[in-house]
Amino acid sequence: MYIPNKFRQENIEQLLGVVEQYPFATLTAQSEDGIEAVHLPLMLEQVDDKLLLKGHIAKANPLWKKVHSGSNVLVIFHGPNCYISPNHYPTKLENGRAVPTWNYVVVHAKGAISFIKDVDWIYSMIDQLTAQHEVNSPYPWSISDAPDGFIEKMLPAIVGIEIKLRAIEGQWKLSQNQPEVNQQGVVNGLSALNEPSALEVASWVRAQGK
Repeated sequence: MYIPNKFRQENIEQLLGVVEQYPFATLTAQSEDGIEAVHLPLMLEQVDDKLLLKGHIAKANPLWKKVHSGSNVLVIFHGPNCYISPNHYPTKLENGRAVPTWNYVVVHAKGAISFIKDVDWIYSMIDQLTAQHEVNSPYPWSISDAPDGFIEKMLPAIVGIEIKLRAIEGQWKLSQNQPEVNQQGVVNGLSALNEPSALEVASWVRAQGK
């Protein structure tokens, strides 16, 4: 990924924070038929000094047949993003020199993929993944809430995924290339839109400027 220096993010805690906060990822891999892409939620796990991503796909998905275990893959995590109008820049009123752009936060994680069919591993992974996403529910659902044998009957239709990460990098494009007055203009302009994506990006631009 091409990353201008102004937008490069190397803080590992912030990189992993995006992985955990925006877990729905795009997994890309090279197969015998060409480039493959699937979209799925992934769970981050640290074992000793190793970082792992865990998830699953349907057994009907041919990815686990087309991509060999041990192959290198790229996983893309998309953070907040939105359109940035030149009208957000106060300097536009002075000289008119402004063009539209897009602000975004993205993380690329690279590693070796393994496909796992062990039902105990898959059950444990699904249990952990569910617990993570139910944690803020007033009445968290657990797979143990399902009728006896219901989950077990579904497990053979699932293939587990584990990716051992070897590299992770990020790009925070949040108006760092603009003067402070324009950064504040972006915050003000996006906040005035009162749209969820715009408000989220505004908060990231504000935090980036501190």
